[in-house]
Amino acid sequence: MTAESTPEPARAMPAVVTGDRRWDAVVVGGGHNGLVVAAYLAKAGLSTLVVERRERVGGIAATIELTPGTRVPAVAHTVGRFKPAVVRELGLRAHGLTFVAPDVRVFAPGPDGSAITLYDDVRRTADGLRARSGQDAANYAAFDRQVRSIGRFLAEVGGATPPDIQAPSLGDALTGLKLTRAFRGLGRHDARAVLRILPMAIADFVAESFETDALRGVLAARGIQNTAMGPWSAGTTAVFLADSAGNDGGAAGQTVYARGGPGALADALAAVVRAAGGQIRTGAEVVQVTTRSGRATGVVLASGEEIAARIVVAGVDPKRVLTGLLDPVTVGPGLRWRATNIRTPGTVAKVNLALAGLPAFIAAGKGADAERLLSGRIVIALGIDYVERAFDASKYGELSAAPYIEATIPSLLDPTLVDDPRAGARRAAHHVMSIHLQYAPYTLREGTWPARRDELGDLALKTLEPYAPGITKLVVGRQVLSPLDLEQDYGLTGGHPYHAEPSLDSFFLWRPLLGSARYRLPVDGLYLAGSGAHPGGGITGVPGHNAAREILSDWKKRRR
Repeated sequence: MTAESTPEPARAMPAVVTGDRRWDAVVVGGGHNGLVVAAYLAKAGLSTLVVERRERVGGIAATIELTPGTRVPAVAHTVGRFKPAVVRELGLRAHGLTFVAPDVRVFAPGPDGSAITLYDDVRRTADGLRARSGQDAANYAAFDRQVRSIGRFLAEVGGATPPDIQAPSLGDALTGLKLTRAFRGLGRHDARAVLRILPMAIADFVAESFETDALRGVLAARGIQNTAMGPWSAGTTAVFLADSAGNDGGAAGQTVYARGGPGALADALAAVVRAAGGQIRTGAEVVQVTTRSGRATGVVLASGEEIAARIVVAGVDPKRVLTGLLDPVTVGPGLRWRATNIRTPGTVAKVNLALAGLPAFIAAGKGADAERLLSGRIVIALGIDYVERAFDASKYGELSAAPYIEATIPSLLDPTLVDDPRAGARRAAHHVMSIHLQYAPYTLREGTWPARRDELGDLALKTLEPYAPGITKLVVGRQVLSPLDLEQDYGLTGGHPYHAEPSLDSFFLWRPLLGSARYRLPVDGLYLAGSGAHPGGGITGVPGHNAAREILSDWKKRRR
């Protein structure tokens, strides 16, 4: 299967109906968005069932055991973009969810032994930049203010349901008025700026404010995170600004961990679902969405068991739903062809490490200061050209020799991730490290990922070694996930963590497809709630939150 190929279409198979029960809603996929929508539906009184292919819920927001006594984020390593309103409305803190936020957002070591450090405090960050460039230090506060201002506006856009382009309603008009007010709230300067900068390449956007290439590279990296775009690609400024939508990210970006790893977020969501009367089944793979007379009627599991439901909610990616789970006759050739063109070019690999000690980064120094500096995101993005060259390799099916890396050492702030090593144990793990590596193309020009998987782990360590000498010798456990592994193990078509490329041609009305952006897929009773729906993104919960709102609105209309 290539990055742009599609799953096999659903095949008719003998079905065994689960008793006489018909659920109000069955949610396909127990990732964080699937759990969010299930929690809202269950709390509203709908009989709700979540079916998850893996043996535990969470999807990419899971915590796994790496070695005996160590736990590490499976794929996503921070949860700082998760929508605060969802935490509050679902009462997730009452179900054990606790957030931990360091004051250091980003630590970016350079080859000369220095580092760029971005703090949660804007003034402190500017003071640190002054040694490199007085101009950069002077411009940082204004840049941060603009990012926050536009981020608030994009949060309003992200929380809105795109209008019905065929038959606009009064509700669509009200949404338009709300967004117009939010746009005017930007003020004259930012309102003009947002229309100009959203289509820009992030390299151009950061260059308007900063002269130091190292700082430009660190900031620009958020515009290409988890995408198949480089810093000179059009629209990457929109990706950068969306990363600050609805959170306290600002120019530095948000860095927040869930205590216990991202799986603690999934566990809290699952607890809400069950507390509200919903049920969750793991180890249950959906192979078909059943329909009758153009309406979704339930799902069929790999075991042949059929589960009947009044509505079906897909927390998995839209390409998989439209080209793999639905009968091609139901989808129709036109829509199926459009769905095959949903771009899912995964370029991200994940490397998880168990370490015998804290890596000694030269630029971080030693002791408590080092621990504080390394408690945020550790970024290797030495400049715009560095990141662009890494991207260039992936365009031709090659693994970047000098990749962009974002790493965290979550055990510095969350000691629950590592058990106390046994007295006298040799090579016991004291820390865990979570590494995102770009660019690793899903489709390789030479070789296959099963044969080249270890190359990714070696490359991550080789890239970090000049900044943290001896880190390779500290490794006592390692897991490597290639883009192919992300597809096979986590159900991400093409290995794309966002379910679809977050480019401007897949934004708002066009996510995932024009005419299907309102969380309603073109089969009555079938909804989309994953990251492939508006507004996309990573661990935000916004698509699930928005989808639940639309589902409940339709449900109330049907009950009248």
